[in-house]
This record gives sequence, structure tokens and C-alpha cells, in this order.
Amino acid sequence: MKTLGLLFSIFIALQANAQLSDFDHIDFKKADSIALVYKGDDLKNLPELSHNLTSNLDSDVERFRAIYIWVCTNVANDYGLYLKNKKKREKFEDDSLKLEAWNESFKKKLFSKLRKRKKTICSGYAYLVSELSRLANINCRMVNGFGRTSTTSIDNFNAPNHSWNAVKLDNKWYLSDPTWASGIVHPFNYGFKFNYNNGLFLTSPEFFALTHYPIESKWMFLDNEIPTFQSFLENPILYGKAYKHLSAHLTPNTLNNTIQKNETITFKYELIEPIDKEQISFIIDNGYNTITTKPKSVVIDDLSLTLEYQFNKTGYYDTHFLIGENLIVTYTFKVED
Repeated sequence: MKTLGLLFSIFIALQANAQLSDFDHIDFKKADSIALVYKGDDLKNLPELSHNLTSNLDSDVERFRAIYIWVCTNVANDYGLYLKNKKKREKFEDDSLKLEAWNESFKKKLFSKLRKRKKTICSGYAYLVSELSRLANINCRMVNGFGRTSTTSIDNFNAPNHSWNAVKLDNKWYLSDPTWASGIVHPFNYGFKFNYNNGLFLTSPEFFALTHYPIESKWMFLDNEIPTFQSFLENPILYGKAYKHLSAHLTPNTLNNTIQKNETITFKYELIEPIDKEQISFIIDNGYNTITTKPKSVVIDDLSLTLEYQFNKTGYYDTHFLIGENLIVTYTFKVED
């Protein structure tokens, strides 16, 4: 039993901090250029596409990169289809037979649209990445669970709503989300714009867990205690640009916070690359007025970013952290005497 325990501990240790920085020695330019060469190819012959994307690359991580980049830059997010599926699943939530029938019919529609028009939702993205990887002899899995965005209503969070990928590279598991990395959905007309976000490629498990909660906790790959689903729901609201600028979010670790007037609040992050202090700001809304302001203190030590702020009046404050014009994360503060 001790031997099994030791082996399990070693396995967990191998997963710790599995992230893109493990491959700093790899130049992905060749993989990215190959993905660009085959831009616009169709999905009628997946074995051929997988071969074309991977056969001239030397390592699994480069081969996975070419597949991932191709999917993220060629497959559009059909958010209207996602909403239709969500509405139907909620409608049939208490009727298992109708729900099963809908799931089967929707699956056919989903993959037909993916194959013919290269438009899909998260499950289509995750399936395509895993299937192209499988054809290249890369161990890649489709992971189902809960994805939390700024538009997600946690009051009706009773069924899984998202899918992403776990891939095994050099005997370590890594996490990526091709759906969120591919681009931006317009909040009103649901139109889609390709806008690749590299921060969701081989993201650190700790950072990924702030917005992704798998049905099976083994797909978290966390070396510390697994967070509860309730604590997941209490996380701050992270936006897509958070993954562009940050490699880790440290504090505050909850969306809703209660503090004392004039108490110093500390915000801590790890950056992907250096930024100018002048790019940092807060937008603060108390329900009556909205102001743009600077932190009271900004400290950048290598890639560690620490901010401090104080509220000198009681009330409720929605507080948005920005880097340049990019919205990064939102918190709320209840300020008491």
C-alpha cells in the first residue's frame, strides 16, 4: 500500500504546474505556419488533414499545437446553436426520454454543421481537437463540465454546459480550451469574430480551474486540494483577456467580499509578460456613479503584479480590473464601518 501511495504521489507531482512554460525551449513558429498553410481546408477527410498538419513536425507538443491552432483559426463558434441546445435541454430536464431523443438528434445536427460549414459549439471543438490528435497518435481527451463566463447565470447552473481538452505530452497532462481560444461572440447578435487567445493553450491547472470545473475531478490535475463546486461558483469573474495577460490569479479569491472602510485590499497576479504600470486601472461602480481610477499602489516584481486599494466610504462596489482597455476580472466589495 505504501508503494501505491508513493506512486500516486509521484503522479500528482508530475501534474503540478503543467503549463505552456514547460515548453519554453520549443519554437512553435513551424507548427503555426503549417496550420496557416492548410487554412481553409475542409473536414471531409480527417486522417488526411491530421497527417498534413503533423507529419513534418518533430514532437508531440508541436503536432498538437498545429492541430489546435488549425481548429481555433478555422472553426467558427455557433453561439446561436449553443443557446438552442441549452433551451431544449432545460425544457426536457425532467423528461429523460425526450432529453435523450433531443441529444441524439442534436448530435447529428452538430456534427453535420461542423463537417459541412466548420461551425460548431464547444463539444464540436473539443471533439475535433481530440479526433485529429488521435489520428496523430497523441493521447488527447474531451473533457465535459462547467464553464463560467461573465454571462453565465450560476442560479441556473444545474447541468454541464461546456467541453474542453486534456492532452498528454511528455508523460504529463495539460489543459486547453479551443472554444474560448478561437474568438469572440458578439453579446447581442451572436456573430462570431476569429481572435485567437494563446492564454488558453496548455494553461496552468490552477488558473484553468477558476473558470472550468470538470464532471470528473481527475481532469483538474491539481496538486493541492480539489476545490468544491460551491467554491468554484464563488470565484471572481474572469474574462477572456485575463488569459491573454495573466498566468495566475492569486487574490482576492472570491467574487463577493466584505471589508471595512479604509481597509487595504491586496490584489495579486502573475503576468505572462511585462506591462507598463500606466496600463493598470480600476472601473468602480457603486450603483449611482462609475469612476475610472488607479490603484493606491502598484508593484511589479519580475512578472508578479501586486495592487492595493482602499474604499473610504461604505456601500456596495462593483470593481473591474483592466489592463489597457482589456477587462480582466470583476469583484464586488461590501464596505462596512
